[in-house]
Amino acid sequence: MRRIGILTAGGDTPALNATIHGAVTRASQRKVEVLGFIKGFSGLFNPRVPHVHLNPLYSPVPELDPTLGGTLIGASRDYVNAEDTAGVDLIAGRLEKLGVEGLICVGGDGTLNGMQALCHRLPTVLAPKTIDNDLGLNYRHEPDEWVRLPEAADHEIPSGEVRAKGAHRYAWTPSRTRFDIDQMVNYVTPGYATAVFVSAMGVQRVRTTAESHRRIAIIEVMGRHSGYIALGAAYGQPDLLLVPESRLNVDALVERVKEIYDLQKHCVIVCGEGIVDEHGQELGAEHVTTDPSGNVALSGASEALRAVLVKRLGDEYFTSKRRNESARAAIFTRKVGHTQRGGRPILFDRFHAAQLGGHAVDMLLEGRMNAVSVLQYSRGRGFHLGAVEANEFRDRWGLIHARRMHPSFYDPLLMRPSQTGVDYLHPIFDKAVGADDVEVLRSALFDSSHLRMPYHSVNTDVGKRIRYLDG
Repeated sequence: MRRIGILTAGGDTPALNATIHGAVTRASQRKVEVLGFIKGFSGLFNPRVPHVHLNPLYSPVPELDPTLGGTLIGASRDYVNAEDTAGVDLIAGRLEKLGVEGLICVGGDGTLNGMQALCHRLPTVLAPKTIDNDLGLNYRHEPDEWVRLPEAADHEIPSGEVRAKGAHRYAWTPSRTRFDIDQMVNYVTPGYATAVFVSAMGVQRVRTTAESHRRIAIIEVMGRHSGYIALGAAYGQPDLLLVPESRLNVDALVERVKEIYDLQKHCVIVCGEGIVDEHGQELGAEHVTTDPSGNVALSGASEALRAVLVKRLGDEYFTSKRRNESARAAIFTRKVGHTQRGGRPILFDRFHAAQLGGHAVDMLLEGRMNAVSVLQYSRGRGFHLGAVEANEFRDRWGLIHARRMHPSFYDPLLMRPSQTGVDYLHPIFDKAVGADDVEVLRSALFDSSHLRMPYHSVNTDVGKRIRYLDG
């Protein structure tokens, strides 16, 4: 191969540019040109295929900064429909005209699903990204544990969760496998560590407000139906932690809140945006609203949880504590929100994202097709690179499901990480923050030039480099 393409799809994460930088650096070492396609799969639908030559003279363009969050080539949530053979033919023809012999897609489980249409036309591999950490498997045969429910079924499998995908509904059945973190496929995904860093800092900062004003704070973090970010936010020392993989026991929650509030006159609760009630229904789901990928929009888990606590605790509870506030005033919510997805990636994400991007290039040049560059971990070797065929992520119907946090990571009685969860987090965060991460805060944030000069977007410079397919 003399020329390959790269695109970023789905939502932005802090480590995307680091992944691209790793891929471009490795490709330059192996004398391979890299074209970056603008706005993900959306750029391939455009007959002119807007693109940027990312390594002229086999040297990365100066705009490609691995410490910069987001993606300099843009992203979108568009995907290629495998059933649209005419559209796939057009895209394949455009790539051929550009001389592109292989493609790297940087994305999560949705991107892995979306790239299947192209992998039969040219070698295509995935470099993983997602702050949710839900691309991967807890063990190799995990996809076999998903079952498809009958069309008319409106029940749930005990202890499982029902997911709607297109016209069908799927349920995850509990595993009978003895779990070991050494068995995990793609141990952690770039973007996750930075999202946890931001979330844990947010928990610490909200804590002082709750403590000072004797209030109950509910902090909502991202992750959809995966509780990994919420689990990692335990580094911020919340009093209680709620994850989507464990159904909410309202009675137990109310009692624990009372115990904690009676002791320390405040309480801090972290909840994942996809937490579910005792019936398995998302507390914060807007069932009539979906995102561009067809997922149910999750927008109000913390507010729904606040309403539950306001009703169960009531005004009398707080007045009995000599508080002159109502339950509504004493219980407040905060969302960490999109700050989890943006900004400068910390050292762990920058380093491993670059490794995975470079490994994706090697996989293409070694003849791998429809495969995923993964970050593995074992107690003996530590972190190391690997490659997995995309089909290993698919269930028997060909669908790729987002990874759930393994139940053993969470203690539902104590509402905090279990020892297994602690063991999982430790290798990631033991040395996740580098000295340069701290130094940039000290030296760059309050640079006086920020007060005099407007922000200069990388889009401005990259826009000058965009080229198009003739005709």
